[in-house]
Amino acid sequence: MRPRAFGLVAALAAAVLVPAAAMSQAKKGDAITEAQRKQGMAEAPAVVQSLGLNCQVTDARFVGKQDDKKAKTSTNFYEVACQQGMGFVLQAPVGGQASSFTCIEANTVPEGAKEASLPCKLPANSDPKSVLTPMLQKAGAACVPERTRGIGQGKTQTYIEVACQGGEGYILLASAPFDPAKEAQAQNCLNFDDSEGNIKCTLSDKASRLAVVDKYAATTQCAVKDRRFVGASKDGANFFEASCQDGKGYIYKIAGGQVAQSWDCAKASGVLGGCTLTDAREAQNEQAGLYSRLAKAAGSTCEVDKYALFPMRGNEEVVEMVCKDGKGAVGIFPASGKGQVLDCGRALVAGYKCGLGPVDYSGLTADLKKNNVQSCVVSNSRLAAKTQKGTTLVEVACADGLKGYMIEYNTTPTVTAIGATGCAFTGGCKLPGNS
Repeated sequence: MRPRAFGLVAALAAAVLVPAAAMSQAKKGDAITEAQRKQGMAEAPAVVQSLGLNCQVTDARFVGKQDDKKAKTSTNFYEVACQQGMGFVLQAPVGGQASSFTCIEANTVPEGAKEASLPCKLPANSDPKSVLTPMLQKAGAACVPERTRGIGQGKTQTYIEVACQGGEGYILLASAPFDPAKEAQAQNCLNFDDSEGNIKCTLSDKASRLAVVDKYAATTQCAVKDRRFVGASKDGANFFEASCQDGKGYIYKIAGGQVAQSWDCAKASGVLGGCTLTDAREAQNEQAGLYSRLAKAAGSTCEVDKYALFPMRGNEEVVEMVCKDGKGAVGIFPASGKGQVLDCGRALVAGYKCGLGPVDYSGLTADLKKNNVQSCVVSNSRLAAKTQKGTTLVEVACADGLKGYMIEYNTTPTVTAIGATGCAFTGGCKLPGNS
């Protein structure tokens, strides 16, 4: 579930292509002259329009002009401020296709240089990173940008690194040309730390970005011993693992900067491969013993060998269990009080289907016999319907190939069969041999 790193040759064209002539004009002084503003406001809006930028120009300056005598071409450079908040540097070849670069890209110091080649200087462009906050929030990242770095542009995307207050970092995948109103993606920098791609986060180190795990671990009273980034899901959530000083461990699902869900390592085997910093096998054995005790308290003889969790149902923990004798069951254990254990055949009545091992239909066969059906040994079943009076119908097929039955169940306070009707006399049967 971890995204691939991008195969992008990240080159800041704004820094690389701005010629010395334009740079020298830009650096003659910090003050922006009235003549620069007048020429910028006269010429830059047409360049903005030609690029299709989402920018209503509120201020502009002419930066400089570069003449290439060998190629017999010339290029003008402008900076614009936009009502929408993110300014641009524009590169406009005379008679050619113009290019735009956000002020974040323009302000980025190229590798090996001491300063940016052509930084934004208009007052309205003094804090371009502020435009990213609502974009990051919309993308599911709870991040207030502290520092930013332009990485480069592809054909359709602009890549920006963001270091957040609190230590986290993201790669923001915005549109190209950049438009703050368009949808963007925020991918955790930890996705790229161990990847082979050439996009990396450099504004902070991996240890600093992982330190945020301590905040999440506090929700489970875990004094953190070690931390790990597990991966990301398609919905934008990030997953972290923490091992604790007391030997326990947890995996945390983080959405919008908050813990959306957590699993102790004994229950996390199905979450992106489970825990690796904690002895999950020991934790799972301990948990299996707990489920064996809960099953016994519910009147079952199941000694749990392995298990898997269903989603919580209110305050009830629902567990599929494979017993040491090979049989399967589903345990429904409330936070307090006595639970119930259903064999995998009857578990359908409660809305659960076993998947860890073969289904034992002997319980359904026994329910038929209790309702005066002696000849059918159940070989298949399906959840059929809920009735208007609140009972549940389960269709069963018989091993002898003759038509099967609809078994009616009450589900509260426990699962109890209250009747059986042959498929020859009722509608709704669909299993092979029953219709």
